[in-house]
Amino acid sequence: MAEPVVLGIDLGTTATKVVAAGRDGRVYGLAEREYPLDTDAHGDATQDADRVLAAARAALAECAAGRDVVALSFSAAMHTLLPLAADGRPLGPALSWADRRAAAVARAWRRDGLAADLHRATGTPVHPMSPLVKLAWFAEHEPDLRARHWVGVKDYVLAALTGRLVTEHSCASGTGLMNIHNLAWHEPSLDLAHVKPDQLPELLAPTAVLALADADGDLPAGLPVVAGAGDGPLANLGTGAIRPGMAALSLGTSGALRAIRDTPGVDDRGRTFCYALADGLWVVGGAISNGGVVGAWAADCFDQPVGDLLAEADKTDPAGVIALPYLLGERAPWWDPDLTAVLIGLRREHGRAAITRAMVEGVGQQLALVASALTAVDLTEIRATGGAFRSPIWGRVIASALNHDLSSTADEGGSGLGAALLGWHALGELPTLADAANLITPTDTIHPDPDLAARLAAQRPLIEQAHEALSALLAGID
Repeated sequence: MAEPVVLGIDLGTTATKVVAAGRDGRVYGLAEREYPLDTDAHGDATQDADRVLAAARAALAECAAGRDVVALSFSAAMHTLLPLAADGRPLGPALSWADRRAAAVARAWRRDGLAADLHRATGTPVHPMSPLVKLAWFAEHEPDLRARHWVGVKDYVLAALTGRLVTEHSCASGTGLMNIHNLAWHEPSLDLAHVKPDQLPELLAPTAVLALADADGDLPAGLPVVAGAGDGPLANLGTGAIRPGMAALSLGTSGALRAIRDTPGVDDRGRTFCYALADGLWVVGGAISNGGVVGAWAADCFDQPVGDLLAEADKTDPAGVIALPYLLGERAPWWDPDLTAVLIGLRREHGRAAITRAMVEGVGQQLALVASALTAVDLTEIRATGGAFRSPIWGRVIASALNHDLSSTADEGGSGLGAALLGWHALGELPTLADAANLITPTDTIHPDPDLAARLAAQRPLIEQAHEALSALLAGID
């Protein structure tokens, strides 16, 4: 007889991944379907919600075939926004976290002093990624768009599968519209967004169990469907990093560092986000926009295979070059999409390896700045995962920048595995989230290099000073 599994569905920015996981945390199957992220020169970055739904159905069908599926459970990229008509159909594409069209709104609110109070109340930085900021942009620029509901992409997929328009506290905590201190829609945010509570989905706990409305291939009607959570919080669960003091560090194209707390709140300088996981646990930390992308950028510039160039950079000293690696603007801890990349100290003798090394170290420094903003967390263990770590330079540089061991974990499941474990917990098979997290064990440990750690620590104040100078300079450029 087939092993019972929960299917964890991770609705990502460019692909949906489905993970079939047993109660023991073992991954029995994986399926993936890709779709485009449509971008343009004006900062738009959108998804076709129906293509995401179709991809989810196809990946579910593949992963469910021949398996004893006892439930579905969802993860999703946070900060998506989709307008729906009264009949539930999309009125346009879904805006992703990467959509930058609302940058001027975020900039104005930060300048006018609105941002700090909104950030403290909702846990979401005032940044164009935030659905709150996007909604204010729509109210100003597309006032004739008469949306009956505003939802996230996961809400749309859940509605298609269960017939209920709902969201949960985790994804809602990334909208800028929910008060993280009382788990209700935040009226000041709704006023700024020009939306009413009945235009938003019903709020549920991440462990709420719905039911599949209709039979779908091998999946029977009535199958339990767990509401789930955001991909960032579930990455903590999927790497086992949910005890107080533990953090999850993920590094792909972008990156993030998230630690666990049992109370909500952001740091007093507004450098971190605060998003719900489940059962009273919260993740605090920050996502950086520039991770492995800096290696891909350098490989394009120097017409080299990225793996070869990173290996060359791993053997090279940057020789005085310091990088602010803001190729895609930056999120934590600055939350400024207008930032640009800068190389400081560049001379004729510096070649491709030194420049690439400086950019990689710049990413490590940015993650270290996020770690330094976690003032309420005493970091005891960092679980690291992500495709970028296949190049050894990344592990050595980041461990040294943080001056902390990195416990690496398999990246086959990620947020999808976290969703599946949350599903087993919601079904009562894993009594606590700690029971779920204890199923995940590290596979290796990456140690910091003391000399490199000392050099990066000495340079970090210069990074902060350079950021301040760059921000002032860019503010003066039309």
